[in-house]
Amino acid sequence: MSSNAGSGGGRGGRLLVALVIAVIGIVVYMSRTQVNPVTGEKQHVALNVDQEKALGLESAPQMAAQMGGEARPSDPDSHRVAEVGRKIVEKSSAGRSPYADSFRFHLLNDPETVNAFALPGGQIFITEGLLRRLKSEAQLAGVLGHEAGHVVHRHVAEQMAKGQLGQLLTAAAGVAADDGSGRAQAVAAMVNQVTQLRFGRQDESEADRYCVDAMAEAGYDPRAMLEVLQILAKASPGQRPPEFLSSHPLPETRLRELEEHIRTKGR
Repeated sequence: MSSNAGSGGGRGGRLLVALVIAVIGIVVYMSRTQVNPVTGEKQHVALNVDQEKALGLESAPQMAAQMGGEARPSDPDSHRVAEVGRKIVEKSSAGRSPYADSFRFHLLNDPETVNAFALPGGQIFITEGLLRRLKSEAQLAGVLGHEAGHVVHRHVAEQMAKGQLGQLLTAAAGVAADDGSGRAQAVAAMVNQVTQLRFGRQDESEADRYCVDAMAEAGYDPRAMLEVLQILAKASPGQRPPEFLSSHPLPETRLRELEEHIRTKGR
């Protein structure tokens, strides 16, 4: 009898601790609210604009070093990347954003990896492996415009705030369900992972839409971004994961969404 009572008390104590952790996480997340100066969207973000810029500048050399290093500014391809990026920023809402003076476009000496990504604050990278597959300046503008969309929409700052909330909710779930085997923590971690991936898919679609609008403003044919997605689909080696567990929408899905957006906008 006393053993069961002790077990029930321990269970109640774990639930109370879990509740406290979860409430703290939610309160902190909800209190980190800022209005995006470009989109007008109210967002939960972990950094202010100056912190985003500082983090991006600090992280850029390390990111470049992991992917072959940065090409020399005198390299014609590096110059082309910088010029197309500058045009996208100047002609789109990115140039009216708080990041307008901090956008920098980098070419990475990695001929194998097909990728492009953005750091918070405006540091944008494209690998040689992806650049070689692009067949026009408009396609390059599409890639760089997409990454600029991540910066303008503050996706990294959003993801950091969501990640911090997810870590606390994961810890709370682990405490509440812990039976000593560690299985509960593993399940909770999986739930958190899937939650974050859903947000990732939404961010990619949002950056796609921003991209085609920015391309049109800069004088490029936005349908070139559809060609980029077809190139990426062909560059995806091996077996792809199911879309539900992918951090990016499958290229076919993104193509359908972008075609609809372009048609609606009359591009």
